[in-house]
Amino acid sequence: MRGHGCGFCGLGYRQLFRRDISFKLDEKTAHSSLDLFKKDTGVLYRMLGIDRTRVPQNPERFRDWAVVLGDTTISRGCHYWEVTVKRSQQFRIGVADVDISREVCIGMDDNSWVFAFGNHCWNAMFANETTPITNIGQPERVGLFLDYDRKRFSLVDTQQHMFIHNTSPEFQGPVVPAFALWDGELLTHSGLDVPEKLKQS
Repeated sequence: MRGHGCGFCGLGYRQLFRRDISFKLDEKTAHSSLDLFKKDTGVLYRMLGIDRTRVPQNPERFRDWAVVLGDTTISRGCHYWEVTVKRSQQFRIGVADVDISREVCIGMDDNSWVFAFGNHCWNAMFANETTPITNIGQPERVGLFLDYDRKRFSLVDTQQHMFIHNTSPEFQGPVVPAFALWDGELLTHSGLDVPEKLKQS
């Protein structure tokens, strides 16, 4: 995995909020029910999955849950990426410790922080505890903003460039973008500039 950080939040907006994180999905971590597409920036759920004997059983791979991680670690600085979610009705998107157990799903333990969608409802999830998010509806695309140093992880409205929900994670080490999927597909968009409105919030 690649490492990434852009310096500390006191360095000024031009340096801090430059186009900073670019990642792909790491096939080595993908559960056998997930297929990657569009040069490893999208993930598709296959109900029947792939015969596990045809998938390399490397230790990085999730074995019991339909999870895939990004290939770039984050250990400092501010970062922003977006996810097209309109073709899925059940998913989780967020970040996880780089060494998260491959035996759990993201959002179930204290090593991952996610925003989950299911049953037409959004929730923030940490350690299997959920917090309802009521002011979002069902957008086609959402943003994720991570300020590692100030311990802020946020769900973002990509149309109005406003924070929808904020969390305050206690990171213990490097994290990576993380995704779980039980229906349809997700498409990630990284290498983006932080929207101007978010810089001032």
